Amino acid sequence: MNTPTLVASLIMAALLALLIAFLIRQMMRGWLHRAQRQAELIGTLPPLPDTVGPAIVAATKGLYVGSTLVPHWNDKVAAGDLGFRAKAVMTRYPEGIMLQRSGAGPIWIPDESITAVRTERGIAGKALTHDGILAIRWRLPSGAEIDTGFRADDRAEYDRWLEEKA
Repeated sequence: MNTPTLVASLIMAALLALLIAFLIRQMMRGWLHRAQRQAELIGTLPPLPDTVGPAIVAATKGLYVGSTLVPHWNDKVAAGDLGFRAKAVMTRYPEGIMLQRSGAGPIWIPDESITAVRTERGIAGKALTHDGILAIRWRLPSGAEIDTGFRADDRAEYDRWLEEKA
């Protein structure tokens, strides 16, 4: 390789690296702006209860997929840590649903806030060929409604969740 070709290759590589860095920066900036816009709409999440009764639906292991604003299944919530996927265990109690996530704080969904529990084909960046996402629609203390998505390791466990609350 001669010197002019080497210099041109290095310049092109540097320009490509700058372009990639710029695009990543813009994506991060967009995510932060979305979180700021949604922060007031989402408000604070319900506090964890001091005590709960015996589990109605035993712990189900799986993946917390994320939460979306109703009625848009692809408008992912970025406020707080609701937008990040995490391994999770979901348990149903008479007082509500506890979603314990690894690497993030737990989510408590009070029973009176739940409006629907159903299966979906997709939610916010996660699409499956069958009804593989358990979607819990609930109302936040701020009044906004969101869908929280959970993909169980064993899809057969969805029947227990669907029988419990409609």
